[in-house]
Amino acid sequence: MTLSAPRLAELDAFCLELNRAAAGAILPLFRGAHGLSNKFEVTGGFDPVTEADKGAERAIRALITERYPDHGVIGEEYGEDRPDAEFVWVLDPVDGTRAFIAGLPLWCTLIGLRHQGKPVLGSIGQSYLGEIYIGHAGGSRLVTAAGERPLKVRTCPRLTDAVIATTDPEACFTGAELGAWRQVRAAARLARLGCDAYAYAMVAAGTMDMVIEAGLKSWDIEAAIPLIAGAGGLTTDWRGEPVGQHGGQIAIAGDRACLEEALVALKRSAV
Repeated sequence: MTLSAPRLAELDAFCLELNRAAAGAILPLFRGAHGLSNKFEVTGGFDPVTEADKGAERAIRALITERYPDHGVIGEEYGEDRPDAEFVWVLDPVDGTRAFIAGLPLWCTLIGLRHQGKPVLGSIGQSYLGEIYIGHAGGSRLVTAAGERPLKVRTCPRLTDAVIATTDPEACFTGAELGAWRQVRAAARLARLGCDAYAYAMVAAGTMDMVIEAGLKSWDIEAAIPLIAGAGGLTTDWRGEPVGQHGGQIAIAGDRACLEEALVALKRSAV
């Protein structure tokens, strides 16, 4: 069943409300006493989480429960609640927690919505900068205090002209994946690291051309799929196939021709 335009508009407006609720929990803790802890402390690894992550997800979940009690939720911090519901919200309250604890305004709040298992609405919010990038099949836009403007990816058919990004190639890619990234990086004009999901928003805004990631969870990517599509871009796995519900190896691009060039390298390390 396809969502009607009025229903989609209603959910779009609610998604903006969710972003503002998350911002209320996050902003008082940014560059302050954010209550850092390590999920992997026992094993000796480092997977940071803060009170901002937890508080924002609690705020989002509370608003969903109040407004749409029949909707499901999948969140990074508090797990799954009715993941097979007709509507399921997929949440990463603070994507880029490492940037957050370093005081860098590159973290984002990711809010995606599935309808009957398919991503139909997504937003990337950077509340410190006052930006909400939001989109669906009807189009994507940037919402700020100054108003709204449409988002559109830019034309970049050649990888040699592309501005690309990934989060941390040394930490996030396996050996074979790292080799594929290096091959794409060598061909591209410019690469930026450490932007997390903010780079997705920049592809939608037409300032970057491609993002390549691996090892993603559903909450890391699902919000971006409708946003990028609504701006005229593509989100695929490293084989060039549609992204499933479990994340994995991801390529986001504004121009199909540029993506096809990158996939020549990425397909060799696709799993």
